[in-house]
Amino acid sequence: MHSGVLVATALTALAAAQLPVSVGQPVSGFNTGKLESIPAMLQAAVDAGELPGVVTLVWRNGRVAQLNAVGRRDIERGLPMTPDTIFRIASMSKPVTSAAALMLVDEGRLRLDDPITKWMPEFARMQVLRRPDGPLDDAFASPRVITIEDLLTHRSGLSYPFTAAGPLAAALEKAIGSEISSRLGPDEWLKALAALPLAYAPGERFHYGVSTDVLGFVVARASGMSLRDFLMSRVFTPLRMVDTDFWVPPWKRERLAPIYARDGQRGFRRTDESTGFAGYVGSGPPAFTSGGGGLVTTARDYLTFARMLLNGGEADGVRLLKPATVKLMVTNRLTPQQREIPLFGLPIWRSLGYGLGVSTIMNAEAYRTAGVGDGAEGAFGWPGSFGVWWQADPAADMVLLFLPQLSASLAEIQPAASTMRAFQRTAYAALSH
Repeated sequence: MHSGVLVATALTALAAAQLPVSVGQPVSGFNTGKLESIPAMLQAAVDAGELPGVVTLVWRNGRVAQLNAVGRRDIERGLPMTPDTIFRIASMSKPVTSAAALMLVDEGRLRLDDPITKWMPEFARMQVLRRPDGPLDDAFASPRVITIEDLLTHRSGLSYPFTAAGPLAAALEKAIGSEISSRLGPDEWLKALAALPLAYAPGERFHYGVSTDVLGFVVARASGMSLRDFLMSRVFTPLRMVDTDFWVPPWKRERLAPIYARDGQRGFRRTDESTGFAGYVGSGPPAFTSGGGGLVTTARDYLTFARMLLNGGEADGVRLLKPATVKLMVTNRLTPQQREIPLFGLPIWRSLGYGLGVSTIMNAEAYRTAGVGDGAEGAFGWPGSFGVWWQADPAADMVLLFLPQLSASLAEIQPAASTMRAFQRTAYAALSH
């Protein structure tokens, strides 16, 4: 199907979903010609074998300016990407879980400086490795306990198996398995995690790991309900995020996009059923819910969440967070010294900071010239494996979404990341005021 037809179909579907959409009408503040170049650019990337398909969305000034559904969501079955395609969003789950924790902060049930041992005695006697790649028994007693803020800012010292080094990496893989799913229930998972040492002392540095997963289980214990039940009753249902969950029921699985990896011949092979990222498609919701990476969603649903944050904690008449709390969430918490430490070998903190669950642009010029992307200072978001990405920009009153489904390896995602940056640059270049 021609990309222009897909765009029109996408806009019609959004209108039916009762979202603010301008069908066939220019949205103020855009150079229409530049904005309309995006579908062809996305189609060219699909044709070049950079990604099998993608859904992108541009929202500004209260309206959806453009929604594109390009390529295939299911290659084997010949199914196209559609506006209501369901995506595994990996670490784009983290802002959602972080917002849930901050809701409890607003209610006085959590404090940022609370020790997590108030709800998780499993972490009362943590050890810290003398060297992050050293022997597990070469450790010292943690100088202090992990706090709620440590979890929100990834300064807890907790690791993922893939971000750990040396013996700790293998021990984490054996103890807790995949960072998105687990054979263990929450209590067993927490006990297994707490039995291993931290890579760094709490508060020392940003170290990407299972902090948000632990935070999700803090939310569960502090609220007296499972993380899934909390998110369903307090976030997803009030915001009418009808397709966001840790589980895809059978009647929705037709819309779930598989995960693909390139086959080296400008084609793709399906990988989600063999890499631990099959998604939650069992007979019922899973016992283990990864607040750090386990959610699925649609462009429509995640836009609503992003609009809520962009609007200071309220969307469509539903308030989840206080404006002051959202401001706190999107304000950098890392020290200058911590921002000097690369992430995945990249100096991204030279232009970005990290708040309470999202990154935020601190130097727009450095962000742009380093090739990271475009956006004004104060724009915020957080990407995820599988190439998914979003950004909310208060200065432009704009939300951008980019949703493909590619293998989680950096080598696989890089071409999609180039397409994402081209989409982002073009959207910003189309701004007329």
